[in-house]
Amino acid sequence: MIYVTGDMHGDKKRLSPFKLRFLNEGDTLIVCGDFGFLWDNSNAEQNYLMSLGKRKYNVCFVDGTHENFDILNNYEISQWNGGKVHKIFGNVYHLMRGQVYEIEGRKIFTMGGGESADVDIRKDVNAWSKDEIPTQEELLEGAENLEVAGYDIDIIVTHEPPLKVKNFLNLNDPNEFRVSPLNAYFEELSNDCKFRKWYFGSLHIDKYISSSHRAIFKDIVKATTGEKI
Repeated sequence: MIYVTGDMHGDKKRLSPFKLRFLNEGDTLIVCGDFGFLWDNSNAEQNYLMSLGKRKYNVCFVDGTHENFDILNNYEISQWNGGKVHKIFGNVYHLMRGQVYEIEGRKIFTMGGGESADVDIRKDVNAWSKDEIPTQEELLEGAENLEVAGYDIDIIVTHEPPLKVKNFLNLNDPNEFRVSPLNAYFEELSNDCKFRKWYFGSLHIDKYISSSHRAIFKDIVKATTGEKI
């Protein structure tokens, strides 16, 4: 079974064995960005990742905007289920940008990254990284991989949503969310690609947008149906 949840920002309670007791051997949990467990490269952090990687199920994540990209990008790139990954340890994987994976017979497209809502503040304190924004090469690779897949995908997992979805959620406060070119890229993808479910985590809310689009944060859902656990 494949499950999806939202941003964690290094909160270990979200990954406690008790909370994830429903996961069986070989299952996969995908986090929609801002994983947060690769942050300071400390011994404590490494020990936690090692223990996480020894669990019987896969813990996967797309990158968000609040990541330590210097640490993340230092991992060797390998192949997993048809797409490129950073294998962190054992069963912990970073699902890289613009990839299509086949997991349990389902095609899953991933595109992490975005533009921080607090980018101006973070620049002021030298806590912002340009690596949070997908490069032109990554976007093109995503388009090429979708073409190979026949623009037919079961599940899309991103950190940011498509433009129309973000604008819809913006209606009450147009200054609350920053709209970026990546949102427009996703809008084009949304129009050109056939997909069943699209999950994104950047807005830190749990909300059904439509039968296909879902904002996700603390909920854990079955990826194929959107059913909450």
